[in-house]
Amino acid sequence: PLRVAALPTRRPQPFHLRPGSEARARIIEDLGITGLRKLDFRGTLQAEGRHDWRLEGRLGATVVQPCVITAEPVTTRIDTDVLRRFLREFPEPVGAETEMPEDDTLEPLGPVIDPGAVMVEALAIALPDYPRVPGAELGEAGFAPPGAAPVGEERRNPFGVLAALKGLKGDDGEGEGGE
Repeated sequence: PLRVAALPTRRPQPFHLRPGSEARARIIEDLGITGLRKLDFRGTLQAEGRHDWRLEGRLGATVVQPCVITAEPVTTRIDTDVLRRFLREFPEPVGAETEMPEDDTLEPLGPVIDPGAVMVEALAIALPDYPRVPGAELGEAGFAPPGAAPVGEERRNPFGVLAALKGLKGDDGEGEGGE
C-alpha cells in the first residue's frame, strides 16, 4: 500500500507488482481458482486535481480454473487495462436502496492506495465465469419421480403444444372436419 500523504503530486508514481509464489497461493485460495502463473500488474498512480488520484495499469495473468462441465483444468490468458479513480469527495449512497453508479472506476480515497488490492479485484472481475474445455457440452438431463418416465422435449415446450393444436384446426378455425 502507498500512503497518499507521501505520494508526489507533480509527477506520476510508477508501480510494478509481480507477486511471489506465497502471495499467488493466497490469491489462488481467495479466488477459488486452481492455478495462477505469470501474474503481473504495472502502471502509474498520479494526482488528479488537488485532492484526487488516478491509478492506471495493465494486468496480465495466466489462470487455471476447473471446467464447469468436466472439471478438467482450463487455462486462460488475461490481459486487461485497469482504471481506478480515488475521490476525496466520494458520493455516498443515500437511503436504503441505491442504484449502482454508472462509473465503476470510482473509489473513496482513504489514507492509503493499495495497488495490490486493485490487482486482485481486477483479476477477480476478469476471470471467466464459466470456463469450459474445448468441445465440452452439457448433455440432456431428464428428471422424473421414481418409477416415472422423464418429460420429453415436446412436453417441456408449451409453444410446441400450441403449435400442435393449431395444426389440428382447419383454415376456418374449426376442427379438421370443417363442420
